[in-house]
Amino acid sequence: MKKSKLLMFLLTVLAGCGGGVESGRDLPNAVVSCTVDGTAVKDDGSVSGLDPSGVRVELEFSSPIDFSLLDRGNIVLSGGDYTCSLSGNNTLILDVTGLEHFGNYKLSVLSGRMLGVNIPFGFSCRLLTAYDPSDKFPRIPREELLDLVQEKTFAYFWDYAHPVSGLARERLGSGETVTAGGSGFGLMAILVGIERGFISREDGYAHLLKAADFLTDKAERFHGAFPHWMDGATGAAKPFSTYDNGADLVETAFLMEGLLTCRQYFSEAAEAPLREKITDLWEAVEWDWFLNGTNQLRWHWSPEYGWKMNMGITGWNEALTVYVLAAASPTHPIGKEAYDDGWARNGEIRNGKSFYGITLPLGSDYGGPLFFAHYSFMGLDPRKLCDAYASYWEQNTAHARINHAYCSANPRHRYGYSSDCWGLTASDLPSGYGASSPANDKGTIAPTAALASMPYTPEESLAAMETFYYTYGDRLWGDYGFRDAFSLENHWFASSYIAIDQGPIVVMAENYRSGLVWDTFMKDPDVRAGLTALGFSF
Repeated sequence: MKKSKLLMFLLTVLAGCGGGVESGRDLPNAVVSCTVDGTAVKDDGSVSGLDPSGVRVELEFSSPIDFSLLDRGNIVLSGGDYTCSLSGNNTLILDVTGLEHFGNYKLSVLSGRMLGVNIPFGFSCRLLTAYDPSDKFPRIPREELLDLVQEKTFAYFWDYAHPVSGLARERLGSGETVTAGGSGFGLMAILVGIERGFISREDGYAHLLKAADFLTDKAERFHGAFPHWMDGATGAAKPFSTYDNGADLVETAFLMEGLLTCRQYFSEAAEAPLREKITDLWEAVEWDWFLNGTNQLRWHWSPEYGWKMNMGITGWNEALTVYVLAAASPTHPIGKEAYDDGWARNGEIRNGKSFYGITLPLGSDYGGPLFFAHYSFMGLDPRKLCDAYASYWEQNTAHARINHAYCSANPRHRYGYSSDCWGLTASDLPSGYGASSPANDKGTIAPTAALASMPYTPEESLAAMETFYYTYGDRLWGDYGFRDAFSLENHWFASSYIAIDQGPIVVMAENYRSGLVWDTFMKDPDVRAGLTALGFSF
């Protein structure tokens, strides 16, 4: 019962007591507790995962009730049916039947006279039944399912690419808005599409050349850096927020990550025009200018507001590749001191604590959202990557394993979480968009979290893929693979696809299968020079 209702109830009781014995016959009553299959639920609350074959609701009233005066019209269930019985002298038992899987039913006790008492304030709760656990699609070999997942997800960057620029739309339904970082991921996904036979090399090359032409001739740049969002037809910057209407260095790095991988991949003589355009775009980024006279790279710059956002790029998060590429630049490099001071904070990025028996080398407790282990490592190969602060294979594997262990243990009792249904990262949520993690659990699973962790947790990720497809595929699977996210306890499945979530699924699955993108990106001589300059072994 809400506090305001409880206060009003107590005041009503006191007023009734002041009326003498006669008025005592009509003392107010209320539901003081409710359990649904043994789980306590508050007024306006809900219980998820209920067995639709039968649910028991126990309503405890504040004083004795007369079961012979039950008025079923004052106990309303939006679907299904119920029978009633009395337990003791003040608890009403409802045995609810006739429910369906994944149903959302409201149970209401209305105010008024019933059961021989006056109920001044009603009570309601929602009964949310379990998802049908049966397979929604025929079983196929795991490798075939992985092929299918990659191909359908790849289609987001091929079939749904912006027709003018060839770049990736920010999300399904975003119209003309394309995304710099998501396009970088999409460029790498196109290479996977070629290698897997989804498209021909010739078609892939032509598409990428169109994108490079657009980035060269139309896209608005600021000291060589691209904005977070652009108009896919005109190239004009589109504000991500009021002050974020110019350069976004992190998004630029993700785009360059994709472009440099393409430069290395298309190595034939006839493919030189694409390589040359990519080199010009790459060498035009003024990485050192974004230090702004400090020892730390800045995330944003606006032509109207300058450095007003003043957000430093500091670890540990998704942006390691920004410093690697900035050090790798043959024209505008930064020095190692910016990496040590600005990114690593002279070692303060270290963690070293244990979570679920797993030691986490870097970052915040429990590792944060899983995209930290994906975005920079679409191209950067973590398998042998080490520096003074960490082994990045140990870091990313620990991060993914902790995320999986948290969802398996499910300490907050989120409906649907399990060892085969896991993955917390940034995604759409029932309430909007946000970054989920064990320390900020929103009750929402994003398929990209588990699937893009496939190199680090192969068996756990593949088991999640099968659960997402076979168990939840009737609502989660669509034209471009798995939809962005779902929350079973909120009876919510996203209708959206988002470029920065789709890209890692294709690319990281391929890195697990063949190492294609890792091997290609890490052959780039500029990238290797940048890693060496920062003191990495690889």
